[in-house]
Amino acid sequence: MDAISSSKADARLVGKHETGNDDARAYRRALIIILIVIGGLSFGQSAYALIIGNRFLLKDGLDWGYDVLLWALALWAFGRSAKIERCAAIIFALVMVVAGLHTAYDLWDKIATGRRPELWVAGWSSLTMLMAAALTLSLMWRFRKSENPLVAACWLSTRNVAIVTTGFALTTFFARTRASQGYEIALDCLAIGLSFQAAFAIYAGVQRDAGQGDAIRRSAGPGSI
Repeated sequence: MDAISSSKADARLVGKHETGNDDARAYRRALIIILIVIGGLSFGQSAYALIIGNRFLLKDGLDWGYDVLLWALALWAFGRSAKIERCAAIIFALVMVVAGLHTAYDLWDKIATGRRPELWVAGWSSLTMLMAAALTLSLMWRFRKSENPLVAACWLSTRNVAIVTTGFALTTFFARTRASQGYEIALDCLAIGLSFQAAFAIYAGVQRDAGQGDAIRRSAGPGSI
């Protein structure tokens, strides 16, 4: 991008308030921090799960991997062009569908095999989910009203994590340590539903942006929030 394009790229609105270059820099910085933290968690937990052969830890580690993929995609696509940002948002939605299907398969496997996690695994899972939710929510809260479909996709993913973890982390620990699988099955169904709902909301936002926002985005330039 040339200097004019760069200046236009950062001259966008968050909600109703003019922000300028600071928001674009803050958004990129937030994504980098999230990528480093979540990426380290995903790699470390998945590697350890493979070493000890723990399927519950591996599933949680792979779930973090979906987040790493989404955040990396968001960081790469932001600022390139309105069309690329919309395509990235669509990929974002597809990854969330895959994550929902993965959770559905894992749920079927739990029911078929009757497997349950150890107490320490349930505790670690709840603790790491709470910590990741607090981090991503604090960093992305600033951008929750963005009309940029890619930024909105990031916010919806963050919202899902916050709902499932902050509201249900203790419930998850409770459910995973009960004799019956009923509570855990209900929570998995909620996670599946949230994944599909977010994918639909992202797709609808992309269609709305493509149909109504092109003129505004052309005047603001790529990389706007």
